[in-house]
Amino acid sequence: MATCGEVLVKLLEAYGVEQVFGIPGVHTVELYRGLAGSPINHVTPRHEQGAGFMADGYARTSGKPGVCFIITGPGMTNITTAMGQAYGDSIPMLVISSVQSRSQLGGGRGKLHELANQSAMVAAVAAFSHTLMSAAELPAVLARAFAVFQAARPRPVHIEIPLDVLVENADALLDSQPVSIARPGAAPAAIEQMSQRLAQAKRPLILAGGGAIDAAPALLQLAERLGAPVALTINAKGMLPATHPLLIGSTQSLVATRALVAEADVVLAIGTELAETDYDVTFAGGFEIPGALLRVDIDPDQTVRNYAPALALVADARLAAEALLADLGALPARCAEWGAARVSRLQAQLASEWDAPTRAQTHFLQTVFDVLPDAVCVGDSTQPVYTGNLTFNPDQPRRWFNSSTGYGTLGYALPAAVGAWLGRRSGGRAGGPVLCLIGDGGLQFTLAELASAVEARTPVIVLLWNNQGYGEIKKYMLNRAIEPVGVDIYTPDFIAVAKAMGCTALAVEGEGQLRDALASAADRQGPTVIEIDEHNWQQSLGL
Repeated sequence: MATCGEVLVKLLEAYGVEQVFGIPGVHTVELYRGLAGSPINHVTPRHEQGAGFMADGYARTSGKPGVCFIITGPGMTNITTAMGQAYGDSIPMLVISSVQSRSQLGGGRGKLHELANQSAMVAAVAAFSHTLMSAAELPAVLARAFAVFQAARPRPVHIEIPLDVLVENADALLDSQPVSIARPGAAPAAIEQMSQRLAQAKRPLILAGGGAIDAAPALLQLAERLGAPVALTINAKGMLPATHPLLIGSTQSLVATRALVAEADVVLAIGTELAETDYDVTFAGGFEIPGALLRVDIDPDQTVRNYAPALALVADARLAAEALLADLGALPARCAEWGAARVSRLQAQLASEWDAPTRAQTHFLQTVFDVLPDAVCVGDSTQPVYTGNLTFNPDQPRRWFNSSTGYGTLGYALPAAVGAWLGRRSGGRAGGPVLCLIGDGGLQFTLAELASAVEARTPVIVLLWNNQGYGEIKKYMLNRAIEPVGVDIYTPDFIAVAKAMGCTALAVEGEGQLRDALASAADRQGPTVIEIDEHNWQQSLGL
């Protein structure tokens, strides 16, 4: 007899799932009955939040949904933070959990791991949460989940399976087949109207978000055809090559960039929420789009949120960009001072305004990517990440992402980097190194996942930026004339802790030592922790 749990694993295989993250428990062992003989790889984090962050990082580098097996009750309360981060950044994640037997649901009888309504608790951080009331529902519910991942705004999906359903006879489902859903194309009438607006524009501009990553080739051609400056959100970094003359970067929170955006007469916003953490990260407001706004998004609601459009199109970003490119007719002469000329002036102005810490941290990032040019950098909420969001531009998408925007969780980078390393190698692909860029405060949130990285043989390189506490929050308090409280936290001996967990670990001072440490770390089979003292680094540069 094949149980529901065993058939679930077979269906996941059929949907192309290669990796699962989870911590086995008494309420999920029946999921592992099918996993033991499966080609699906399993990684055990040290906390369910780590499982969710690993799945998030895996999804971002592989382009496939990250999958988690999570136990009832505390497992689900633990993973909700990671689901919130994935929800905020539109990351596909499938969380499969157990739940009390059908006759016990909502009973309040003090059962092990019991919650009054687990599904309702999770619903706020999921595209949907479904309780599987019989094994027969399994193929249809999985099809719904993968329909979200394939053809809608990708967000976490939660499926909970009662303990008695997990062991139910599911022989009749062994021949179930996966469902494939095509993403929505672009309505010709809307494309015609948008292409006319863009063709007539004298100063067109493009704002692209993470939802447009797969549209990068077409969007690059569209920008070049229009001579349009391109501003990217953090999750869209790499859609244009770093040195492209039309690339503004991700500096929309800065006054000079906002002035450029305000000069545009037509703005194409594609795959972006136009939200605070993409455009108003200083929480001061002031980002304005006076020109005609054209919005393209796969989520109908999002096309009218935050900024009202003159025209809106619900479609896949790649299909829409390709359709716009094909439909563009003859173009009028552009303003001579627009396009690359205007971007060049902006870049020169910004470069002249960076302060000493920004220059020091930018030099740090440039050094890292000079040694490891094909690396993926997974960031936390820490000062060099904030700086990199402004000053660093990778040459390809899916190479720079972090938790400093959107939901804004601390501790994300380490487990997400483990998942990202596995994601880069999904489907047998070759992949370069994966960096975890994290502060000393953030690392203490998920420090135990160093053991997971060792156990999973993932050679992530942890770049620990140490400023002995919550440096950015301390600065924020001081700027608001608030006496700092709770920010000067105890800093452990990270080198000793990392070595005790089986990592290679060392502290570096100056560029030369950093270069040597990175080159050695790239050749190791296991994780490396490289500690950089913020003060010492800035002093080594004479800044």
